[in-house]
Amino acid sequence: MADYQILPISREQAEIIITWSYTPPYGVYDLKLEDLNGLLNPDYRYHHVLDLEGVLIGYCCYGKDAQVPGGDYFCGEPEVLDVGVGLAPDLTGQGLGGKFVEAILAYAWRVYRPDLFRVTVADFNQRSLNTFRKLGFEEKHYFVSEPGQLPFTQLERKAYE
Repeated sequence: MADYQILPISREQAEIIITWSYTPPYGVYDLKLEDLNGLLNPDYRYHHVLDLEGVLIGYCCYGKDAQVPGGDYFCGEPEVLDVGVGLAPDLTGQGLGGKFVEAILAYAWRVYRPDLFRVTVADFNQRSLNTFRKLGFEEKHYFVSEPGQLPFTQLERKAYE
């Protein structure tokens, strides 16, 4: 996916991402200053995503920080890779999600080589659920988060062959 450049997150990009503000009900995805250290923690494998002009358009993470408390994560790496994504607020709802997510998955395949990709999406976020379904993800598990009490759906898809 040559339309995007995916790089380990830098402090500069992380500081921009924590200022993003999503419109309701997507405000649950807003990050705070106290999230900065998590974004920069190499164990959480955060990356920033740039477009061809070098403009920050989103971010992603792989592994533990892509999981939501309360989900079924019995099977994990190396077989299953959890993936989290975040598109810049001014770009959401414009039909860009599929290409954006596919680039993030292609990068994950090159670096981690899992058998399956897994995502966890809040049930109210029908835009994101539809994006993942169009990319071949299937619903596998439903749960209510702890804390927060939001319903979530876990979806999986076979990684590339």
